[in-house]
Amino acid sequence: MSTKIEAVRGMNDILPEQTVLWQHVEQLLRKVVTRYGYQEIRMPVLEKTDLFHRSIGEVTDIVEKEMYTFLDRNNESLTLRPEGTACCVRAGIEHGLLYNQIQRLYYMGPMFRHERPQKGRYRQFYQFGLEAFGMHGPDIDAEIIFITARLWHELGLTNRLQLHINSLGSNVARQQYRQALVDYFSQYQAELDEDSQRRLKSNPLRILDSKNPHLQDLIARAPQLMNYLDEESQQHFTQLKGLLDKAGIVYRVNPRLVRGLDYYNRTVFEWVMGEMGAQNTVCAGGRYDGLVEQLGGQATPAIGFALGLERLIILLQEIQLKVGQEPEVYFIMAGTEARLEGLALAEQLRTELPLLTLLCDCTGGSFKNQIKRADKSGARLALILGENEINNKQIAVKYLRENEGRQEILPLKALIKFLTDFL
Repeated sequence: MSTKIEAVRGMNDILPEQTVLWQHVEQLLRKVVTRYGYQEIRMPVLEKTDLFHRSIGEVTDIVEKEMYTFLDRNNESLTLRPEGTACCVRAGIEHGLLYNQIQRLYYMGPMFRHERPQKGRYRQFYQFGLEAFGMHGPDIDAEIIFITARLWHELGLTNRLQLHINSLGSNVARQQYRQALVDYFSQYQAELDEDSQRRLKSNPLRILDSKNPHLQDLIARAPQLMNYLDEESQQHFTQLKGLLDKAGIVYRVNPRLVRGLDYYNRTVFEWVMGEMGAQNTVCAGGRYDGLVEQLGGQATPAIGFALGLERLIILLQEIQLKVGQEPEVYFIMAGTEARLEGLALAEQLRTELPLLTLLCDCTGGSFKNQIKRADKSGARLALILGENEINNKQIAVKYLRENEGRQEILPLKALIKFLTDFL
């Protein structure tokens, strides 16, 4: 017997009983953002490695430890995309979508990071991302957050998630703050864990995001970013808070929220929950006004977010959201002639009733077994076609979920009207 081949660790199959919930979420995401004027863009899963080195940052965990990178047959370094923003910016520059234009774009699909698999965090994972280009003010920041809040409302998750916001200020202010952190944490270098010691020189803002409980008191005493903000960034953040207050969006200003990627500036935000330990962020984003220019385009203001679909699905499973996938009608065909006539009739019904979900029993099994399968399918109604029904140009209709299982005989010519009224 041959050895079984299993999926790569951290890259999971999504089975039919699960995909119905995924499809529900994906359709709702598209519906909500389309109402705000966002259009879909689709990017390849493979990009040149330099795209992520230049955008995410050489000293981030993603670039240093997590990317799937390899040389192709032309000896060119390629990487499976670990996130979508850099890909979207690359596509926008390449196709002339960004300079002196306003764009509202969204995308959805798999991303790849080689990290330790855990609940809601996998090596192939799925993200929904949204990016807006060409708008400087806090209005678009607020709109982005409004969209996320509406998504939670539509999914019944408003009370399960908390919004954290912060401002990273301008690049100049961030550099000044970076030096203040280096000066502060250098005094306590012996107390830092290995990751934080490495980040001290390369990316000290990431120390603030450490989940190590032994560092929390030290981090709490660190300099506050708000004290280093430039005046324009302070005004931007104040106006954003006013817009959120006016719309009734509840938020917490979290001075330790810095985000893990180098390209962020000014507004950053996260929607977090408490059920997944350290990996409790469901949706996160912020402004990245310098990234387009950094990747070879003209200076363009931009903001976006990414939403982890696995974590969202876990939340929906916890609130026991039910999404039906059962057929409305199950078609039982008893005998060879019945299968011949029945399949043709089924196609006619699908043509005449485009919204009808009809499942035909194509097993050729006994009538008793077909009835069992009809009940197990979850269908509300069974259509039964046998030799007697064919000879009399009739069809039997059996209620499977209502009317106490009653069965009746209909003329074939009355079936479409019956099903129309039934549905």
